[in-house]
Amino acid sequence: MAELSVDPYVDLYARRTSGMSASEVRALFSVAARPDVVSFAGGMPYVQALPTDHLQEVAAAVLRERADVALQYGGGQGPRTLRERLVMLMAEEGTPADPEDVVVTTGAQQALDLLGKVLIDPGDEVVVEAPAYVGALSAFSAYEPRFVQVELDDRGMIVEQLEEALLRGARPKFVYTVPNFHNPAGVTMSRERREQLVALCREARIPIVEDNPYGLLRFEGEREPTLRSLDPENVVYLGTVSKVFAPGVRVGWAVAEPGLLQRLILAKEAGDLCGSNLTMLITERYLQGERWRRSLEDLVAAYRRRRDAMIAALERHFPPDATWTRPAGGFYVWATVPSYVDTQALLAAAIERRVAYVPGTAFYPDGRGRDRMRLAFCYPTEDRTLEGIRRLGELLADEEELFRSMSR
Repeated sequence: MAELSVDPYVDLYARRTSGMSASEVRALFSVAARPDVVSFAGGMPYVQALPTDHLQEVAAAVLRERADVALQYGGGQGPRTLRERLVMLMAEEGTPADPEDVVVTTGAQQALDLLGKVLIDPGDEVVVEAPAYVGALSAFSAYEPRFVQVELDDRGMIVEQLEEALLRGARPKFVYTVPNFHNPAGVTMSRERREQLVALCREARIPIVEDNPYGLLRFEGEREPTLRSLDPENVVYLGTVSKVFAPGVRVGWAVAEPGLLQRLILAKEAGDLCGSNLTMLITERYLQGERWRRSLEDLVAAYRRRRDAMIAALERHFPPDATWTRPAGGFYVWATVPSYVDTQALLAAAIERRVAYVPGTAFYPDGRGRDRMRLAFCYPTEDRTLEGIRRLGELLADEEELFRSMSR
């Protein structure tokens, strides 16, 4: 075994790196990838449902017809033809946008990092939901903000809490929210809350960053308007094709007003010069015609069945005093277990029983959420989901027995 050595550069690192650490989601991937483990940890799309023959045709056509462009450097904003396709995706949810206001990014994750780089100075306040998407917390944390947490309920962000924070003197640079099929909570912001949020932020002159990766993955219910469609001048919109096409192409985007857009483009060019023309052109070609719609319908149907399987398994195997959300779309169920259970401490035992989840602590800047867990239903088959929840239920039953024996 190699000896551990002292890092020779430890005194050279920038102060902001002290807050950098691997997310609990990423740390789980290597273990959760074992075939014997039922993984509810990563929000991995079910790419096996994509039409392989069509994808081969798309990639071959791009290389046959546009290899000189696909294999070359490109511009920092991304090809206009792709931006037109992405604007088309936004129109599916009733959100108008101009391709000139779009910058293509390496997944929506890069857009989060670029926003942090452009907007956050050390000590600035940033409003996030509680719980919040762990990738956003990681991206923003590198720029040393102070997080203002606003609680969620079944109707999304509790906007009154944000209003109270502003009255107490909070002055955030922006509000970050995932209003549709929230990651990790699975809830969707109500129409009333959306209108309340955009009105409050418009009056207070606080931009909203709307992260909408799951909006087209609706299983049931009526579509709610995007925040961007309610207030295009004060909402920065983030999207990705990872959930409607494939994460491997690494195509996301941001829509912003001209001043902010230009700074995002400059920050992107400083980081990577440009995105991959090859995968951007493949994405553009894939989104032409109507076949992508049929593939999306197949994906949504598969995710709906898997959601239903998870809910049924939770009802059968989880403790009577556990609760969980019932998402109308997206990838995630957010479960709350009895308070005597520490989901972070319990994870090692869960993996020993060949099942994985993400502890709730990953989604709170202050480390709360030890009685919560995120369960991703998007990847395992229905049978695997039933088996995985059964294993978790047995583990929780053992924890209850241990707790009762220690309480006697």
